[in-house]
Amino acid sequence: QDYYGKELQKSEDLKTNACTTSARPLPKVVRDALEHIHEEVVARYYGCGLVIPECLSSCRILDLGCGSGRDCYLLSQLVGEQGHVTGIDMTKGQVEVAKKHIAYHMDKFGYRKPNVEFIHGYMEKLGDAGLADESYDIVISNCVINLAPDKRAVLREAFRVLKSGGEMYFSDVYASQRLSETIRKHRVLWGECLAGALYWRDLYSIAEEVGFSSPCLVTASPITIRNKELEAIVGDCRFVSATFRLFKVLGGSWARPGQVIYNGGIVGHERELVFDANFTFKEGEVVDVDAEMAAILQSSRFAEEFLIRAGGANAAALQGCCC
Repeated sequence: QDYYGKELQKSEDLKTNACTTSARPLPKVVRDALEHIHEEVVARYYGCGLVIPECLSSCRILDLGCGSGRDCYLLSQLVGEQGHVTGIDMTKGQVEVAKKHIAYHMDKFGYRKPNVEFIHGYMEKLGDAGLADESYDIVISNCVINLAPDKRAVLREAFRVLKSGGEMYFSDVYASQRLSETIRKHRVLWGECLAGALYWRDLYSIAEEVGFSSPCLVTASPITIRNKELEAIVGDCRFVSATFRLFKVLGGSWARPGQVIYNGGIVGHERELVFDANFTFKEGEVVDVDAEMAAILQSSRFAEEFLIRAGGANAAALQGCCC
């Protein structure tokens, strides 16, 4: 915990690009919302790019490892005054920075009452923080699950607090192999989000074990280490910053492949919705999907944004939404 806010005073102090890797291009509505966030909140934030899913109006969102609250304040604008954003973080100093600016942001957004809250706590133990079963539409996380020793517990808790059809949309750092003890115990590599990186194949097995749909890869970018000493320690292991989406889809919600048509109109994605690395939905265009993707769209907040029907000549050949 001391690494963040003490050794790291600002984002520029990082020794790798693990926590600054960009994701896909940002819609204008997101870029505009960023400009309304207090400069101290932005300066004290260490996440991987931005983790902002689509179709957020009136949603209840939980941010695991919210840090100084940048993503929470961004999401606060996108969910609107009828939505709600909860941030939880284990670093007390970061939570204090986030709390300090609540009044500033609510005034800036023109909200009569706060639609954000910040909690000092642990993402492996959301129940201890008072977070109830099936209480959120979306759980996000930005480059912090790697800091949790028990990643199964994090995903299990996220699954528990999500409503049926809810989504976990998160970026994190993944390794090309399981890490050695030397790497896992290195203090700077831990603080740089590398020492706790999950072997990427293990994400798939953990997600299945917990009950999520197959991970949908959204974006991935290689991580560069700007330090010769750290390069020598990691050796031939390679790291990537990746964004995935997981859905809490109940079994039997859709049992066959289908065809879907995007109605258009999601703010910032009116003509085209890039759902993940495999599926891009253009307004009015028929797209064949496998049974799992059909179930995801049918049971989630995206259901009203699509016309979904059975069939599709090529759908049975698809192998899920992951790469």
